[in-house]
Amino acid sequence: GSDFIILTGFLGSGKTTLLADFLALPEAANTAVIVNEAGEIGLDGAILAENGDMPVMQLANGCVCCSLGPDLAATVTALLAARQRAGQPPPARIVLETSGLAKPGPILRSLANLAPLRLRVAVVATFDCTRGGELEGIEEAAAQWAGAQTLVITRRDLATEAMRRDAGQAATGINPTALLIDTDDRRAAVLATFSPRASAPRSLFPPAEAVGLQHPRIRVLLATLTQEVAWDRLAEWLDNLAGLCGERLLRLKGLVRVAGHARPILVQSVGTMFSAPRPFGASDHEPSFLVLILRDMYPGEIAIVQPSLPIRIAVLGRNS
Repeated sequence: GSDFIILTGFLGSGKTTLLADFLALPEAANTAVIVNEAGEIGLDGAILAENGDMPVMQLANGCVCCSLGPDLAATVTALLAARQRAGQPPPARIVLETSGLAKPGPILRSLANLAPLRLRVAVVATFDCTRGGELEGIEEAAAQWAGAQTLVITRRDLATEAMRRDAGQAATGINPTALLIDTDDRRAAVLATFSPRASAPRSLFPPAEAVGLQHPRIRVLLATLTQEVAWDRLAEWLDNLAGLCGERLLRLKGLVRVAGHARPILVQSVGTMFSAPRPFGASDHEPSFLVLILRDMYPGEIAIVQPSLPIRIAVLGRNS
């Protein structure tokens, strides 16, 4: 299947510029783009064509772009069908540029009925290093950052060195599970943004630099499981956790040793939308843990989730 990259980030944080820079590179060949308004791409040489009721733009570099209809799944299906009718294979990647106020969780839920297409879905969020501090209290921005697998520090050219450093630290503190793209090499940053990675197991564990950072409303918890657990108990615990937290659960990711499985199980969610669990990592050397990114919640609330598990909960950073 194709890579499906959800490109999110708050208003004015540089999403469209990042995408346009990528589309200008030869590595972007065979990319399809979905935007809320096709004209937002603003690239010269676009040719408007009609495929049914969906406007499709042929971009100057051979990529295609279409505008997002009221149903994301229908838009993706129509885009792929249009390529099939033209005798073209599925694109290597589909990039959805969201609006600046969109949360990734509902977008992922809307893609659930496209499971047969076997899209490899990744969430990328831009982190504006000139405005990170002022956006921290905004619910949508926090959900975008916490829900991302990749965080890209943007608008670096407008920031001081201290601002860039603070932005990198703040991004790591908000989402220590994400890959952080923080470099002056624009080409390298753009290519990394649109090349979803397969995480090495050890990269799931929160980095040491996450400790000591804080956010006014977000808490990052490290839940360590001290022994293997039965899958049924873990699944029930995750279900009850999602029910307790609701929209306050921004991200969950970790490896859990499950009874009867030789390899740890990768468990992850964006919001309350959980990916299918799968074996991941080595059999003997991985810690058994979950990283939880929560808004307006305290460790004591998580400790009472049933059924009880052999679990220790610690707060990363000083936001306790």
